[in-house]
Amino acid sequence: MSAQAQMRALLDQLMGTARDGDETRQRVKFTDDRVCKSHLLDCCPHDILAGTRMDLGECTKIHDLALRADYEIASKERDLFFELDAMDHLESFIAECDRRTELAKKRLAETQEEISAEVSAKAEKVHELNEEIGKLLAKAEQLGAEGNVDESQKILMEVEKVRAKKKEAEEEYRNSMPASSFQQQKLRVCEVCSAYLGLHDNDRRLADHFGGKLHLGFIQIREKLDQLRKTVAEKQEKRNQDRLRRREEREREERLSRRSGSRTRDRRRSRSRDRRRRRSRSTSRERRKSSRSRSRDRHRRHRSRSRSHSRGHRRASRDRSAKYK
Repeated sequence: MSAQAQMRALLDQLMGTARDGDETRQRVKFTDDRVCKSHLLDCCPHDILAGTRMDLGECTKIHDLALRADYEIASKERDLFFELDAMDHLESFIAECDRRTELAKKRLAETQEEISAEVSAKAEKVHELNEEIGKLLAKAEQLGAEGNVDESQKILMEVEKVRAKKKEAEEEYRNSMPASSFQQQKLRVCEVCSAYLGLHDNDRRLADHFGGKLHLGFIQIREKLDQLRKTVAEKQEKRNQDRLRRREEREREERLSRRSGSRTRDRRRSRSRDRRRRRSRSTSRERRKSSRSRSRDRHRRHRSRSRSHSRGHRRASRDRSAKYK
């Protein structure tokens, strides 16, 4: 890649698709199903294993550093939950890798000379020490390349101790079987990357394997998968808690609404009863007033009749008195 292309890729990674106003690049959004979500999270096996013995070629989905920058900017504002898609992708890839590992183990068991369980355990011990030596040497080389010479020397001292243990383990393994069988190359399948490891591999071969891009790439993929599983579990738990909290809030609001409605109905009933009582009292008062009014009217009429009768009687008396005179 030229210096100009490297600079462009760096700008894309930092600023996203809108860095130079190129509208054609913005036609595909990072949320598009055609975009590789594993690439956005920097864990696509096609990127990690590129240039290794297990190079997978180009991914069938879109890879663009500018889209990754867009995703990183957007993910700060809202949770897009792309980890689930990436986790499914890596789980499918690792499951296929583990299947190949099991098939390779089966082929080795069928082709290599069968040995007893005791001898197999001793061979396994040699393999484990080989792996430990290879990992330590790879780490020492990495520290040396970083300029940490003191730590690198300490690890090399540990390598010498493991080599002594390996020598003893090889002696035990050699003494447990015929020389002809011991000379046969005993292979083992690496549990991480499915590569074959020999029982008699030298330190250089072991360091190249455990410090190589293929083995380290598979370690990166497996570690990223574990991280994604943890992140997805935490986010799902958080979503479940949020969903439960919202449901409880809705139920609480419904209960309050029902209580408020009940109180409203009670108040309405109370007001209705009060109105009926007031109407009843008003009607009773009106009736009493009407009754008293009628009683007074009857009393007045009676008194009026009584006075009229009395005046008529007095006139009649006066008339009779005058007549006799």
